[in-house]
Amino acid sequence: MIKTRAVRLHGKKDLRLEEFELPQIKEDEILAKVVSDSLCMSSYKASSQGTDHKRIPDDVAENPIIIGHEFAGELLEVGAKWSDKFKAGDKFSIQPALYYEDGPVGILSAPGYSYQHIGGDATYVIIPNEVMEKDCLLAYHGEGYYPASLAEPLSCVIGAMHANYHTTPGSYVHKMEIVDGGKMAILAGVGPMGLAAINYALHREDRKPSLLVVTDVDQARLDRAASIYTVDFAASKGIDLQYVNTGKVEDPVKELKAISGDTGYDDVFVFAPVKPVVEQGDAILAFDGCLNFFAGPGDPDFSALLNFYNVHYAYTHIVGTSGGNNDDMVEALDIMGKGLDPAGLITHIGGLDAVAEATNNLPHIPGGKKLIYTHIDLPLTPIADFEKLGENNDLFRELALICNKNKGLWSVEAETFLLNYFNKL
Repeated sequence: MIKTRAVRLHGKKDLRLEEFELPQIKEDEILAKVVSDSLCMSSYKASSQGTDHKRIPDDVAENPIIIGHEFAGELLEVGAKWSDKFKAGDKFSIQPALYYEDGPVGILSAPGYSYQHIGGDATYVIIPNEVMEKDCLLAYHGEGYYPASLAEPLSCVIGAMHANYHTTPGSYVHKMEIVDGGKMAILAGVGPMGLAAINYALHREDRKPSLLVVTDVDQARLDRAASIYTVDFAASKGIDLQYVNTGKVEDPVKELKAISGDTGYDDVFVFAPVKPVVEQGDAILAFDGCLNFFAGPGDPDFSALLNFYNVHYAYTHIVGTSGGNNDDMVEALDIMGKGLDPAGLITHIGGLDAVAEATNNLPHIPGGKKLIYTHIDLPLTPIADFEKLGENNDLFRELALICNKNKGLWSVEAETFLLNYFNKL
């Protein structure tokens, strides 16, 4: 048996960092070391809702679950059933949405929500048989660990673009996918998931928009996005990329339509559960335009107005996506191996001791993704603060130098330095 240190959910907003022994693995299980986990708003919702959440078991007060589902690490011990497919030393990522009928809470069972012995915010975990049965344990062959942690959020935007569809008048066949060479808008699009969507749209080889418009009302975040995913790089891919601050425009719908040449947009993605943003997205749809409502609202009564005249006469339609599937995860890992670096999503670094407070306050912490390294203790720290902290700390000074070589972004080099030199549990 091995001891693990993990952040466990006992009830609403009741996250505790605890140490306990894991049982001996069974022949159909795998023991793994978690290295990194990316904090997700879905974990905040799970903590806030407790047993009211569809993925959280009713008995968490007696049998707490390990939180966190965007994680990566290394396999340590493989049960006999899986020894022909996996081996100790393999690096891994996990697709947490199992859709496994015999899981602890039915078809919505997921690591990071539903299990006592597996979740991302832990030092060591036991991967249960159903993860492997559903092909949700995925090999990662790239450098470092953080890209594999961010494969799950990237898979969500990959799934969203695959889920969009279009039609031909007179036919009942739905043609899945975004329009190749079409016009795309990503609204409220410079948060972590919006950045992932921009990154993916710019790196796809099979299809891409000819026009990509990204909106937000926060100029600083727009400027950061534009510095990472540049207009020039997009142009080299044949994409006209434009960033628009709709908070500074008197009539955002009119402005966005004008940018499209007054045709509207074939594919519109809404990345914030805000009524005016949803309605703005509906208003800029082209003929046969598809609106993807990506952002999951916390309010079960959330609603917005849609133009049903256009639904009837202009064939506009709406889809909603939540998470990706195994194929999306495989594609995410593959495209990262071909040059897509998700580091632009990451704005904060922390250790396992930072998880509980950060998760419970995630909506109030500015910036992008918060990346946790589970074998160190470190307060949640913005990468932008490394240089200032480095004035009195040699470790932060070196981290700042490494990040500054990479446009102020996280990197495999920075990760390796952190894991080698920062205090370890």
